[in-house]
Order: sequence, then C-alpha cells, then structure tokens
Amino acid sequence: MKRSSIAIGLALAGFSAMAHAQSTTCASLSDQQIHALFDTWNQTLATRDAGKMAGLYAPDAVLLPTLSNELRNDRASIADYFEHFLAKGPSGAIDERFVVSGCNKATDVGTYTFSFADGSQAKARYSYVYRYRDGQWLISHHHSSVMPEG
Repeated sequence: MKRSSIAIGLALAGFSAMAHAQSTTCASLSDQQIHALFDTWNQTLATRDAGKMAGLYAPDAVLLPTLSNELRNDRASIADYFEHFLAKGPSGAIDERFVVSGCNKATDVGTYTFSFADGSQAKARYSYVYRYRDGQWLISHHHSSVMPEG
C-alpha cells in the first residue's frame, strides 16, 4: 500500500511538472532582434528623457553604470542615474558583441564607445541581460564599465 501511494505521488508530480512545462511559453530572439534592443536603448538616449530610459528596465533591474560608483536596483535610482548621464549628450556605438538567446532571456555582451556632446569619448565593456515579461523584453541586468588602460 505504501509503495503504491509513493508511486502514485511520483506519477502525479511528474504529470504536474509536464503540464507546467507545457503551459510555459518560451520567447526567443534572433541575433538581429537582440541588436535592435540595444538600438532602441541608444535611440532612447537621444530623447534625453530619463523616465523613458528607466522604462526600458524591469522594475527590479540592476544597473551597474559606466559613470557612477552607485549600484542602481530599481527604476527610480536608474532614472536618477540617467538624469545625470543624459546631461552629457551621450550616443553609443557597438565595437564588438556576442549575443545569445534562450527561453525568455537574451544576453548582449561586448564593448562599446560613448561619444559625448563635448567631443569626448569613453570606451567601455558591457553586458545586458534581457528578460521577456508581460509581453515585452526588458533589461533585467546591465553592467557597463570603462575599459582598463593597457
């Protein structure tokens, strides 16, 4: 009796897991679609609207920004960073990248160069992790750091 109860329990658990797996929809992106996510981010820089920039990030996203020592982990602190960053008139250009897409997740990792309104530039390495949530791709993790000298 005990063995049959265990067997039934395991079978039900297996069916439950299969049903959940079948009900989970996986969205994935082509390389070009991942590239387009950065293009949207870069075009949003041109609007100089910190709220629009923060809207590209998930509510619980983490931003480790290029020109700040402060970790940003919500839209309010991300918008605050962009208030200051956008004042510099930035525009980004990808130098080199590697992209991967999976189930409801995409990554874009590489190097980019920011050009600023005053003519200065900053070369940086970056990583974006995008998550598909509620029908849209949002940045869940963004790390950007100035390239070390050498």
